[in-house]
Amino acid sequence: MSNHSEFLWYIPNDVKAGHRGDSAVENHNSLDTLTSHARALEEHGWKGALIGTGWSRPDTFTVAAALAARTTTFEPLIAIRPGYWRPANFASAAATLDHLTGGRVRINIVSGKDNLAAYGDSEGDQAHRYARTKEFMRLVRRLWTEDNVTFGGEYFRVADSTVVPRIQVRGDRRHPKFYFGGASEAAERVAATEADVQLFWGEPIDGVRERIARLKALSRELDRDLPPLEFGLRITTLVRDTTERAWTDAEAKVAEMARSKGAGWHDHQRAQAVGQQRLLDLHERGDVLDDNLYTAPGKFGGGGAGTTWLVGSAEDVARSLRKYQDLGITHFVLSDTPYLSEIKRQGDQLLPLLCG
Repeated sequence: MSNHSEFLWYIPNDVKAGHRGDSAVENHNSLDTLTSHARALEEHGWKGALIGTGWSRPDTFTVAAALAARTTTFEPLIAIRPGYWRPANFASAAATLDHLTGGRVRINIVSGKDNLAAYGDSEGDQAHRYARTKEFMRLVRRLWTEDNVTFGGEYFRVADSTVVPRIQVRGDRRHPKFYFGGASEAAERVAATEADVQLFWGEPIDGVRERIARLKALSRELDRDLPPLEFGLRITTLVRDTTERAWTDAEAKVAEMARSKGAGWHDHQRAQAVGQQRLLDLHERGDVLDDNLYTAPGKFGGGGAGTTWLVGSAEDVARSLRKYQDLGITHFVLSDTPYLSEIKRQGDQLLPLLCG
């Protein structure tokens, strides 16, 4: 696998213990516990971790800032929502954290529905939601790279706005990267023009290949004026010492999901999300697709990255990830539970096969 590929993990940031089968330990969401995850990521070869967002979760930006302060190389991929944040306020907060951490901030822009009324937001239909997201991303990028910005859009306005501290250019990195997901036509048009990295859920190779080709064509059609769009994969990787042990454990996990009716796995179960529905429909094609893409979790409540799993030995899973890399995927956000022990196992067994 190319040394240009980057490997991140996932920190659940959830008030309820046992997220997706995680160990339900006391103080599971304390700063000390989350710091142990972030430091383990540093020690076992990972670049950083995605930190999830949602009104029912602790504030993601605060958690990311706290973990960054307790680490030295850990890079938080901070999930944020337009509407929860105003562009200038967010641009300033992110620029400050980027300055304090020496350029370790990454941003995941989330446009899916949330409990908007709880934090005073409102939005219209899908077209409205993604139009606002597009305007948000364009304005934040300008605030990070230009002085005295004046902008009057359909959703946001600023006048003579200069964000300080200024984002420091570091090699090819002009500002924190915008990661973005979404499989609808409206979402893909935003990604093609505004995102730095398009994240895919764990679809089969043929589906990812088709989406990459479509996004590249859209970038040309819509006259993208940014560096070429990069691509990422967010997926569960269930790795064990042998192929047989991995499948035994995977099937046992799915049996427990069936027994508990998916308790702890439902945080992405929204029928209106096009990308999520694509994942949930995959099991109709078979319980195992490609070589080792396990779709059965989607029958019983696996949401988002928990819907499909790459299952096998470290060699099996590395072989599958290389096939995604051959399509042009360079950003990988992996996870399995228990999160902390799997950070160590997969960092020690899987990453050396991919980063050597």
